[in-house]
This record gives sequence, structure tokens and C-alpha cells, in this order.
Amino acid sequence: MARTRLSMRRLLAAGLTVAATAAAALFATAGPAAAATTPGIDVSRYQGSINWTSVRNAGIQFAFIKATEGTSYKDPNFNANYVNAYNAGVIRGAYHFARPNISAGSTQANYLASNGGAWSADSRTLPAALDLEGNPYAGGYCYGLTTTGMRNWVQDFLNTYRSRTGRYAVIYTTTSWWNQCTGSWTAPWANHPLWVARWSSTVGTLPAGAPFWSFWQYTSSGAVSGISGNVDRNYWNGDRTRLIALANNT
Repeated sequence: MARTRLSMRRLLAAGLTVAATAAAALFATAGPAAAATTPGIDVSRYQGSINWTSVRNAGIQFAFIKATEGTSYKDPNFNANYVNAYNAGVIRGAYHFARPNISAGSTQANYLASNGGAWSADSRTLPAALDLEGNPYAGGYCYGLTTTGMRNWVQDFLNTYRSRTGRYAVIYTTTSWWNQCTGSWTAPWANHPLWVARWSSTVGTLPAGAPFWSFWQYTSSGAVSGISGNVDRNYWNGDRTRLIALANNT
């Protein structure tokens, strides 16, 4: 994700896959080999001031925008990015950087929902994403939690976010982190879209149990008109019509 933890992110984006398959309206309409791939980005304050009209004119269809981290941090550029992306015709979603060792999942889900991560059926607002990756701070790669503890934390977050917004949150992760820190937990993929990070030309092996990917972050060093410097680039595993369907929960 956009630059809260530069060196850690470069270590983490390893091993994730194209899975097979056909459609489910929540995720995509076809397996990766057949589906259209719609271009997007994810950003935070590290991208500075963004010209969203130029971004949209460059062909970018969607953006995940950092909203919150933990229980007290809100990205200072979030409000401007979220509004300006919408006004430029970019389908946008908020994301929350999880810190499972500092509070309950429910606390952080409520913080996200109250600080930009709410949802509305306006054809341009995606359900928010929960960013789960190796701990860039003190406390260990898996935040000092057992696999059972991590599953409970994530489920608490997901349940609370759904209660607050009526939507299933997107889950951003890497295969290595997910399989190690949740013990290859498969339950969330029945409902929650997978946003997988692997900086490569192929998606690779997906987290345990995931039938396919919905979003794929394939590089941290992309270039897009309207943004100075590098930006994370992503694909949606489908066309814009299906992305709008996800946005509108239809």
C-alpha cells in the first residue's frame, strides 16, 4: 500500500495466484485468463497532491485511498483525494491499515467507518478494504497474535464493518502473510473480495482457500499522469461494469 511501510512492503509482496473461474457478482465475471482487467491505483499522503482529472484521463478506473490506521490516525490527504477522485469519475474506496496488537478489530472497524470508510450506493464508492500485512512496527511479523487470535481479530473487524455499512469489506493481503498469520484460514473468501499483493508479471499462488482474486496489486513503482513519483498499480478482475456492480452491491 502506499508508503506507510516502504521496506516492509517490499519484503511482503510475494507469492499470490491467478485462480480459475467464473463469475460471482461479488468478485468478478470470469477467470483471470478470460476476464477484462480494469486498471487502478492505491494512494496515500505519500503521493502528495494528485490531479485526479489527469489520473482519470490516463485510463485509471478505480482507486483505493488510505483513510485510517489503527485507532487514531487519519491520512491527512484522504478527504481531498476521496472527493476529488469521485468528482473526476474514478471509482474509489477507502482502506484501513490494520494494527491488530493495539485494539480490538471492532474498534478499528468503527474508526474506519466513522472516518471515511462508510459506503453509499452511488456507482463510485467501493466497500472499504482491510489492509493486512506484516507489522512494520514493534511486536512481531504477525503482531504477536496466534493464528487463532488473528482469525478472531479479523472476524471481529469484518463483522463490525458489515454491521456498520451493510457491506463485506475487501481484504488486502499477501499469500505469505495470510497463510502464516491466520494459519491458512479459508472462511472469509466465501464473501469478502480478495485484493492480493504480488509485485510480478503473474499473480502466483493465492491465499489458502481463495477461489480467485478480485483486485491485484502488481507493482509499487507504477507511473500515472497526475501523480508525481511512483504509485502502486492494480487491476480489477473484470470490466468497469462489473466494478460498478460491486460498488453498488448489485
